[in-house]
Amino acid sequence: MLESIIIKDIATYDSVGIKMNNLKKINFIYGANGSGKTTLSKYIHNSSNSIYATCNLEWKGGLTVNTLVYNKDFRDRNFGKGKIDGVFTLGEATKEEIEKIEKMQKDLAELKTKGIEKKASLDKQEQTKQQEDNEFKEIVWTDVYKENEDDFKDAFRGFIKKETFKDKILYEYDNNKDSLQTIEDLKEKAQTIFGKTPIALSIISSIDFEKLLEIETDKIWNKKIIGKADVEIAGLIQKLNLNDWVNEGKNYIIENDTCPFCQQKTITENFKKQLDDYFDETFIKDIVKLKDLSTEYNRISENIKNLLEQIETQEKEKTDTKLNIELFSPLLKTLISQLAANKELLNNKAKEPSRSITLTSTRKQLENIQETISNCNSDIKSHNDIVADYTNQRNNLINAIWKYLIEGHHGTIETFVKKQQGLSKGIDAIKKQHQDLKEKYTELNKKIREANKNVTSVQPSVDEINRILKSYGFLNFEIVPSQTEPNQYQILRQDGTTAESTLSEGEETFITFLYYLQLAKGSTQEDNITEERILVIDDPISSLDSNVLFVVSSLIKEIVKSIKKDLGSIKQMILLTHNVYFHKEVSFVDGRTPKNGDTNFWIVRKNNNLSSLQSYEMENPIQSSYELLWKELKNTQQNSGITIQNTMRRIIENYFKILGKYADDDLIKSFDNHQEQEICRSLVCWINDGSHGLPDDLYIEQQETILEKYLDVFKQIFVKMGHEEHYKMMYREQEGELAIVA
Repeated sequence: MLESIIIKDIATYDSVGIKMNNLKKINFIYGANGSGKTTLSKYIHNSSNSIYATCNLEWKGGLTVNTLVYNKDFRDRNFGKGKIDGVFTLGEATKEEIEKIEKMQKDLAELKTKGIEKKASLDKQEQTKQQEDNEFKEIVWTDVYKENEDDFKDAFRGFIKKETFKDKILYEYDNNKDSLQTIEDLKEKAQTIFGKTPIALSIISSIDFEKLLEIETDKIWNKKIIGKADVEIAGLIQKLNLNDWVNEGKNYIIENDTCPFCQQKTITENFKKQLDDYFDETFIKDIVKLKDLSTEYNRISENIKNLLEQIETQEKEKTDTKLNIELFSPLLKTLISQLAANKELLNNKAKEPSRSITLTSTRKQLENIQETISNCNSDIKSHNDIVADYTNQRNNLINAIWKYLIEGHHGTIETFVKKQQGLSKGIDAIKKQHQDLKEKYTELNKKIREANKNVTSVQPSVDEINRILKSYGFLNFEIVPSQTEPNQYQILRQDGTTAESTLSEGEETFITFLYYLQLAKGSTQEDNITEERILVIDDPISSLDSNVLFVVSSLIKEIVKSIKKDLGSIKQMILLTHNVYFHKEVSFVDGRTPKNGDTNFWIVRKNNNLSSLQSYEMENPIQSSYELLWKELKNTQQNSGITIQNTMRRIIENYFKILGKYADDDLIKSFDNHQEQEICRSLVCWINDGSHGLPDDLYIEQQETILEKYLDVFKQIFVKMGHEEHYKMMYREQEGELAIVA
């Protein structure tokens, strides 16, 4: 059965369109010509057409049912080719054969009902599962993603949508075997790995300072470098401690015999020889060593100083330096000061070799500096190891983060997984049961088709159509089986000539509709005449006169009754019409059934070339003016009391005076005693006065106090006149509902 229809983006339906919800067994749709009814019927007939891509039909239990649509297209398809396809119905079947088919049909209907119920149960389970899934998705998004987004956003890349994040949580729950780490460690690693993509850093060169320390400890610095003691002049030089002074002046007399001190020609070859003997080879070697070591020390210390200053400058400029600058800079400053002091001592020693000096040891400073550099290089190596293995390190950190998140919400995840597993098992079981029912349904339906083939005939349809034609005065033509084509009809005049081309529009419409009704009960295929079906009838009386209008409505009402009683293969009907009289006639069942749970009403309207739909549910919107008067009277609490007098007067006039030919006195005399007659007279006077004049405020106040009393007198008029049943029917006193009749 159809449950809802969505139609949009076609003809007069815009992109919003309409949705016809809560379709019942019987559905009446009223609308003026051009309001969009035919578009609706055409869509139902051919819903697979690409022009209806945005429209949709929703079926109960997801099971589609064969739909038979009557509209102008139906007439053109079936009565525009000279011959008409025969309609197979249960023809010459025995009572036993029909009962057997009916039994199988009943079993088939039960299977279908069970299948729909099972599908509904399956849908409910799947909805529950989906709801649990949605709730869990929101929980992990709020409690896991949002809470950790700032710290671990990089770990969540690729999973920043609720659905994918939920799926990732469940995957990690099943597969993550990493060891658990603390949140502090994870955050610290995240700052390094999830920050700017790291690049390799250069190792700082080590300092070779062993030679410098070796020079600093050489014995030459403590040695007093003086001349040879056994030379004649040695006693005087050493006594006066003139070694350095004489040695310096010696250079001036090598090529000269003038004394550099007294400027007299006192320098003899013997004196020169004594000086040469005093400053012998040992002295010269010590002086050479002294100068070489001083030069080398200055060179090495300057190189070390320049290298360390360069390291300091470069590392200070780096934002990601691993060198402890706060420790390195003071150590370097102290070292430079020590080297400067030693340089000064070396200069003094060079000038006065006979002096003994002790150089400041730079070992501790250099070792501290070297340790600082070594620590820096160790950090650089660790950093470079991460860079070299960045992908693995990053993946390991991400896995560790997910492990931490899962463990932190283990209870919530575990509860959800167990619920989903339970629901999945239940769903699988219901799916299997549903599939078994579908297979049984298919098999039984196949048996019914085979049984139908053996007991079907087109003749009953011919007889039924001709019977109805003759019953309603269509005597100059009839429908007969074709003599040349099997399972075909022809429309013939009494003289045997073909009548199809000479039929009036009304005659063609009527016989087309009779053919449609037979098709609704049978089929053009002999194996599926008992298949369930839905009827969609679009304006079947467009060209019919008023007499035939009642015939068609009577035929349709019989179908309505069978649908409501669930008899036969027709399970649902949708009727569309623009004729208000036909609508009222076909929707009227009996005066005692104002509303029915199997029936719904709609009105389709077109405004500014756009179609819209209004639902009235079980309330028939098409009513007579007389019915509306009773409805007005029924709703006294919602309406102004001023209008009630006019409403009562018009009801009494229409029913008793116009139809019943009663006068006011007849109504008054129907009461038994004088007192009651006076009350009735006062009502008649009251309603006549109130319906022809405008009460003032004082009278309105008085009217509200006596309204209930007059309503009772109004009812008693119907009782006394013998028309209480009419009052009950219209007012629905016992059921509390106003009758909807036509």
